[in-house]
Amino acid sequence: MNINLHRRDFLKKTSATAIATMAMGAPFTSLLSSCNSRKSIPASADSVILLFMAGGMAHTETFDPKKHTAFRKGMHSSEVLSTFPSVPTALDGIHFSEGLESIGKIMDKGTLIRSYVAADLGHILHTRHQYHWHTCYEPPQSVVVPHIGSWIAKELGPLNPVIPAFINIGQRFTVGEGEELKAFHSAGFLGSEFGPFLIPDPTSGLDAVRPPVGMSTKRFEARNQLYEKLVQESAMGEFGGDYQKESLKRSMEQAYMLLNSPEAKAFDLSQEPKESYDRYNTGKFGLGCLMAKRLVEQGARFISVTTEYEPFFGWDTHDNGHTRLKDMKKLIDAPIAQLIRDLDESGRLERTMVIVASEFSRDMLTEGRPDLKVLDQVEVPEIIEDMKNYGMHRHFTDGCSILMFGGGIKRGHVFGKTADERPCKTIEKPIKIDSIHQTIYHTLGIAPDTNYVIEQRPFYTTPDGHGKVEMDLLKG
Repeated sequence: MNINLHRRDFLKKTSATAIATMAMGAPFTSLLSSCNSRKSIPASADSVILLFMAGGMAHTETFDPKKHTAFRKGMHSSEVLSTFPSVPTALDGIHFSEGLESIGKIMDKGTLIRSYVAADLGHILHTRHQYHWHTCYEPPQSVVVPHIGSWIAKELGPLNPVIPAFINIGQRFTVGEGEELKAFHSAGFLGSEFGPFLIPDPTSGLDAVRPPVGMSTKRFEARNQLYEKLVQESAMGEFGGDYQKESLKRSMEQAYMLLNSPEAKAFDLSQEPKESYDRYNTGKFGLGCLMAKRLVEQGARFISVTTEYEPFFGWDTHDNGHTRLKDMKKLIDAPIAQLIRDLDESGRLERTMVIVASEFSRDMLTEGRPDLKVLDQVEVPEIIEDMKNYGMHRHFTDGCSILMFGGGIKRGHVFGKTADERPCKTIEKPIKIDSIHQTIYHTLGIAPDTNYVIEQRPFYTTPDGHGKVEMDLLKG
């Protein structure tokens, strides 16, 4: 009941802001360029690949393992810190959870953050925290806030004018909290042309850049003309400002340009050599990593690949935590490691930042954080008799892991620390989302005071422009 009430409130407010953003009516010329001090920041990265573990990836079961306790009937849930033994990585003294051996072997090429602290957003709702992670703003806002990929697309433009600057791979909006997910998969006030080019399934990636089967290009163009007419008669046509209408028009023009270009083959995974295809093919996520590699080679600026958020599936381990994570690790371990190796061997890792992250972590006992617990959403018995109760089920926000590679990020570095005993919270170098975002922008050469005047106030890439670059993550 409470969860549904919070969801309705979230949807009601974000829907209202969507109409408000369209109706801002800001002159087109006033939004062509952002306001900033024009500080010259040398860029160490050209592109970003975000690999998002949607659903809440437990740090103690992945990249920050604690004492392993094997399953036995009658055990106390308070005994369980990690349900997998730990395995060594390429970094001396640093271990990962069993099942992530491949990623462990390439950690000499990147940085491990063990002290990400997620926001206090009250009652836990995955899409609220995902909104915050991807936009840097706590929902709801009075305007539709741009996704980090949209900020980057707007500020830097495409590396290749044919390839969309912001591409999102793997997330459907027809499952679970689809409307809430749409709320942050948006360019907001920046305009439609900077929104995500959506590829729900990488195995059908080519379908995103060509007309449906049986439809000629000419017929496709005729349908587009009809679509433009429908847009004019829609809320966008009635309430949208000149800038928003012009941006939508340009986004459709970009789609035509891609449709007729040789670069469209980058979306066709059948073009990949079989040996390479097989190394990535652990499922939809693995093939999404392969597509990300191919698109970076063609000049994509920002690519997000997700394991996909669907309530009670994937990393959303409300039950069968241990068993579910075995399968999730099989999906991500080989393709993430292969992506880093391939980018490194081709020389592209130097200018391509790769990030592995999740909205928050998990714990057996604590919902929220130790000093600010929230309403329990998962019933965990004190005594565990069934394997389905063995694993990390509750949502934990006070200690999360992030991996970062390339684009000026240090190699072979560990940042931050969590406690070895419950609660396994951050005890050294806490880092929050505004610092993560500002560090990414810094590597791309985007000034920290970049902003647009919206509703007669400056709207920054991080709230009030207060995000600080974490220099300890960057090469000297």
